[in-house]
Amino acid sequence: MVSKRKTRPSLVWVIPIIAAMVGAWVAVARILSAGPEIRITMESASGLDAGTTKINYRGVAVGTVSKIRLSEDHHHVIVTAQMAPRTEGFLVEGTQFWIVRPRISGANVTGLGTLISGAFIGMEIGDSKVPKRYFVALETPPVVNGQIGRFFVLKTPDLGSLDAGTPVFFRHLQVGQVASYKLDADGQSFSLRVFVKAPYDRFVTSNTRFWQSSGINLQLTAAGLNVETQSLLSILIGGVAFETPPGSTLPPSAANDVFTLFANRTDAFAPAARNPQTYELIFNESVRGLEVGAPVEFRGIQIGEVADVRAQIDLQTFKFSVPVTIRLDPERLGVNLLKPRPGISLVSIRRRLIDSLVAHGVRAQLQTGSLLTGSTFVELDVFPDAPPAKVDWSQNPVRLPTVPGQLEATEKSVNRIIKKIDRMPLEQIGNELQKTLTDLDRTVVTARGTLETAQGTLTTAKGTLESAHSTLDNANSVVEPGSVQTQELDHALHEITRAARSVRVLADYLERHPEALIRGKTGEAK
Repeated sequence: MVSKRKTRPSLVWVIPIIAAMVGAWVAVARILSAGPEIRITMESASGLDAGTTKINYRGVAVGTVSKIRLSEDHHHVIVTAQMAPRTEGFLVEGTQFWIVRPRISGANVTGLGTLISGAFIGMEIGDSKVPKRYFVALETPPVVNGQIGRFFVLKTPDLGSLDAGTPVFFRHLQVGQVASYKLDADGQSFSLRVFVKAPYDRFVTSNTRFWQSSGINLQLTAAGLNVETQSLLSILIGGVAFETPPGSTLPPSAANDVFTLFANRTDAFAPAARNPQTYELIFNESVRGLEVGAPVEFRGIQIGEVADVRAQIDLQTFKFSVPVTIRLDPERLGVNLLKPRPGISLVSIRRRLIDSLVAHGVRAQLQTGSLLTGSTFVELDVFPDAPPAKVDWSQNPVRLPTVPGQLEATEKSVNRIIKKIDRMPLEQIGNELQKTLTDLDRTVVTARGTLETAQGTLTTAKGTLESAHSTLDNANSVVEPGSVQTQELDHALHEITRAARSVRVLADYLERHPEALIRGKTGEAK
């Protein structure tokens, strides 16, 4: 019997086997340690390089672009990226990717660092737990990134100057921004997603009002010029503001609640309609400046607004008129109505009130609201001289009587004045006026000659006065006390006095002895 010889493995095979095992272990370990692979569909891969471009999350590289290729339809770019280990929890429904490049949008300037480092892919992790490996990149980076707060949806028919990144203000404090916007499917309005960061999001309730605060709101009132703006930033790029009416105790609104975005704060806080009544006014004059929404006032107090302005032509008379539909709602605008007694219809009271007002001369009239803008409004006031009128309640809508506006009344007054001027004998008045002016011219010429003569007479009188003044000066020097002339004059006066005395004595003597004129003076008896 031949015994079998046992063979032992050669030591020559040990080393290759160990090397193969180590290689397999390294390969398995490498495969197990590698992160997941994802694919991102983009519109363009401009600025991306395979093997170089990183995927960053909050400044930390969590992946690298490994391959870039075109899609099958050649309309998109498919980027394959190798994620870092233990990033599976990042790749879920709602995770977003976008290319970070230098961008200027609204008030945001982002990606300036990529001018030196180059573009990279930004990432925002979603809140879902559902895994996902295929993503579609965003065209623009999300405005809100990693902030705590809530999103709300605003509906508006006009986007205005709003854009992604437009600031959101609460009491002039910037508390958020517009995240995105899109045109609704019906094409009638826009939907804006705005983000309000915590803790200011708790001030948004179901009663909160949002409005556009772009630019400067100027209001010229009796109190003066009122200027309203949220900030210099809102003047430059626009803005959205919100406010909750005082006294509101409603709980905060849930995320993604829908609100109306009003054009301004006045519209946002305008009270809701209570009991509007529609009436029609017929104007036979120009309604330039009258627009839908213009106020309807009664003695300066707004009680309604213009709802419609159109034109009509009567085919029988071929007269052109403008029907204006107004909507009166005094209770909405703060006019207090005393409560009627129980059992009395409010409709009947309203009819009696309007009938009484019309009977006392209340009429509708167009008035100018602003000389600068040319805007007009409807004014209801009492016109005692207005022709009588009655309200026909069978009409729909009920028609209220009107009177010509201020401009038309002024034009009629001017026309009446012009007609009176046309009836005046202007040619005859002109001829008589010409004749009168001719006579007046002659009178002026005569008066001019008289004045020249008077001027010569005054000159002569002036010379005479000067001569008299010289004579008086000489006389004054003669009668000056102590002068020689004065002494001689005194001596002469004494002589004259003595002579007069002698003459008086002689006269007395002759009276007694008249014969002395013949015989001479005889001697007295001794």
